[in-house]
Amino acid sequence: MRLVDYLDKGASLDASAPCLSTDGETRTYGEVRRLSFRIAAALAARGVVPGERVAVLSGNDPTAFTCVFGISRAGAVWCPINPRNEAYENRELLALFGCTALIYQESFAPLVAKIRAELPELRTLVCLETEFDDFLASAGSDDVDRPARDDLAMIVGTGGTTGRPKGVELTGDNLLAMTAITLMSYPWADRPVYLALAPLTHAAGVLCFPVLAKGGEIVIMRKPDVGAFLALIERHRVTHTFLPPTLIYMVLAHPGLDEADQSSLRCFWYGAAPMSAARLEEALRRIGPMAQLFGQTEAPMMISTMAPADHYRPDGSVARDRLSSAGRPSPLVTVAIMGPDGALLPRGGTGEIVCRGPLVMRGYHRDPAATAAASAHGWHHTGDIGYLDEDNYLFIVDRAKDMVITGGFNVYSTEVEQALMQHPAVQDCAVIGLPDDKWGERVTAILQLRAGATADKEEVAAFVKARIGSVKAPKQIEIWDDLPRSKVGKVLKSDLRARLGGR
Repeated sequence: MRLVDYLDKGASLDASAPCLSTDGETRTYGEVRRLSFRIAAALAARGVVPGERVAVLSGNDPTAFTCVFGISRAGAVWCPINPRNEAYENRELLALFGCTALIYQESFAPLVAKIRAELPELRTLVCLETEFDDFLASAGSDDVDRPARDDLAMIVGTGGTTGRPKGVELTGDNLLAMTAITLMSYPWADRPVYLALAPLTHAAGVLCFPVLAKGGEIVIMRKPDVGAFLALIERHRVTHTFLPPTLIYMVLAHPGLDEADQSSLRCFWYGAAPMSAARLEEALRRIGPMAQLFGQTEAPMMISTMAPADHYRPDGSVARDRLSSAGRPSPLVTVAIMGPDGALLPRGGTGEIVCRGPLVMRGYHRDPAATAAASAHGWHHTGDIGYLDEDNYLFIVDRAKDMVITGGFNVYSTEVEQALMQHPAVQDCAVIGLPDDKWGERVTAILQLRAGATADKEEVAAFVKARIGSVKAPKQIEIWDDLPRSKVGKVLKSDLRARLGGR
């Protein structure tokens, strides 16, 4: 199934229905579909053939997102480029993917000019604000509607925080599996309304496909603004949205949250990074229908899921023991826990989380060695450490590379972070291991405090010790104004280690 088929499905339900809304203006399914044909024809006129890679470099924008469907209709492969990347990283990705065309916003023209000479394969460049109309006018016919080649739908760059980025090849079947899991696992309205604040180049973008299949409306926010986010939920009667935990913490801290009308919400997804169980319980009380998803670029979004109802017990009370879980393995994915020797562990055993099924990527682009390593023993290796409990809930205890070994004990950074997040002064935090002559590694916590809050380091350490014991309590605590983050909001622990003199 091509990406554009989701748009066509929505249009078949009602071509006059709202499809993309931004800044008070709405484009119908019919309008978006017609523009996708024109984009496909213009790409074909520029010599783009099925299987070629076409990149889009843009912030959240309805025209840029419509280009995704035009690329798909032309039989080409969508390569989303994160607008927050530095120039060198975008150059690396465009070269790795072998992109022959790039569609970009004018604000990124200086970046494009800086890297253009180093990308000989890139023969077509289109600036949305200054060249798009001429680009569309160059097409002779708008009847281009080609099948994909090899079912390859998109190539997505990994974060690149641990070295050179890799390109993840996702097929139409991968995204069909993700869409099917999403529609099976969460509550849906007949005509859902999805609010996209997070970047459409990542999770917020692929979550649009099930919405389109239902003929729903996508409300696109061009930039993060918590006040506007709450107002749009009320104005558009939003039913579904997604935010990473860092932005949810900002929503919870917003003074207008409790007065905002959120009664239309049926599914507020959280994911992309671990969320504090204490803050999740607060969100359940103050926002309502929270819904978790766990996945990664290589197995998009839906390795495991937890619907809003699963956050509660039958008597209506919050299921606190589940709040630190990642939900249950999704219907089309098999999840297991693997030991270092490749053997699968029994229920309750802690090891690497592995999975298999139609959700898993085809492989890393032009990197057979990395593909083989990620699929050793016939399973996809997530790099996360966790376990499955007796009720088949998946608990992620750490990234393999983030575990701290102190005094011969394994300390999972996420457990310490969960304890720290219960402290009333802590807005966000990260825990790492730093070299220590006595302990091998010392548990080190870096805190970001709530606005106006203060904290005594010794009191914070005692607070954690009282909850999870002295071995796991931080031996060193730093308080910073902000934490370094990746383009999608994840804390960059490698940066923390570098700044504090660690490995």
